[in-house]
Amino acid sequence: MKLLRHGAKGAEKPALLDAQGRVRDLSGVLNDPSDINAETLAPASLALLGDIDPDSLPLVATPGRIAPPWSGMGKFVCVGLNYADHAAESGVPVPSEPVLFMKTTSALIGCNDPVVLPQGSIKTDWEVELGVVIGSKARYVSEADALSHVAGYCIVNDLSEREYQLERGGQWDKGKGCDTFGPVGPWLVTRDEVSDPQALDMWLEVNGRRFQNGSTRTMVFGVATLVSYISRFMTLYPGDLISTGTPPGVGLGQKPPLYLKPGDEMRLAIAGLGEQRQRVHAWNAALIDE
Repeated sequence: MKLLRHGAKGAEKPALLDAQGRVRDLSGVLNDPSDINAETLAPASLALLGDIDPDSLPLVATPGRIAPPWSGMGKFVCVGLNYADHAAESGVPVPSEPVLFMKTTSALIGCNDPVVLPQGSIKTDWEVELGVVIGSKARYVSEADALSHVAGYCIVNDLSEREYQLERGGQWDKGKGCDTFGPVGPWLVTRDEVSDPQALDMWLEVNGRRFQNGSTRTMVFGVATLVSYISRFMTLYPGDLISTGTPPGVGLGQKPPLYLKPGDEMRLAIAGLGEQRQRVHAWNAALIDE
């Protein structure tokens, strides 16, 4: 299934995408309150949804804004330097263990929502990444069992302010958690529709020029390894999101480096998981809050 939410902020409605690419309303079949949330992502709940004939659901003629595919995300966990060629363009060695950092849940936005540069930003960068959505509690799980805890997958644009991240002291988080720096979606594609998460092509363009063109085949640490590894340091709960790293081609790695400016448009996709498109704006609190 491809699960999604649509509508204005605070008034999102649950839906799924049928085989013809049409949006079908799920409001009448979910528990009250009617939403796609952590409870919906549990294996038993997804199984019940999977038994529904999409043709029996009402069509949504004009879905409007596409929101993050689920609500109630508890943790937004990210993995750094998880592609060897991206580590090389960043000028750092390939890590011997996964590099973990956190992105704030307040950075979360819909796949096509405005990206707003923070005040004083001069080095905001792009990163197309595979997102892994947890569906059942994972604590000290084995690699062999790790994927059974995954509800599905999605696209993440791990936007990063490189000056904040690398030149302002401390850890990476201050350059990663800015408002609007976490576009997610358009859909959550359930695990049964992704036969191999290590065989997904991905790309990202800025203003029509392709900068990233990679595949999850070249991850240093695969999805099962990451879920198992992260579960040793924190319990993963339904609705938590793991963003698994980016292939080469980020702005930091260009010669000379190239960063986002107001008016730029990003377009990015992962095979089978849909496409995102975001316009970059100068600081404007109204665009964040609307």
